[in-house]
Amino acid sequence: MDWETPQDFFDEIDNEFHFTLDACANETNHKCDKYFSESDDGLKQNWGGQTVWCNPPYGRAIGNWVQKCSQESKQENTTVVMLIPARTDTKYFHEYIYNKPNVEIRFIKGRLRFVGTAENAPFPSMIVVFR
Repeated sequence: MDWETPQDFFDEIDNEFHFTLDACANETNHKCDKYFSESDDGLKQNWGGQTVWCNPPYGRAIGNWVQKCSQESKQENTTVVMLIPARTDTKYFHEYIYNKPNVEIRFIKGRLRFVGTAENAPFPSMIVVFR
């Protein structure tokens, strides 16, 4: 569930987007000064007007996070960028990502090595940009 984004990977994406909010973090792994922790519950917060980084928990609730990213990106001046497993067979992929207007998919070559892990992830990853 807890797959902390590698800092060098984040920095490269942040250079493009200039994130203002980390929607799903904690006090030790947040990538932005402004962030929502588990106790804040980013799913219940308003992300409007922010450029949002979201690397959500990779458990059963991931579909809720994808839906939230899609919804929040429809607010004025809001861009949301997600790092998630590249699971193109899922319901959430087809409902909120695939062939949707203003959504860009960037498949990541190879497997990421998340912070605190000894090996590369056992799954492929993708960046999803909701504009």
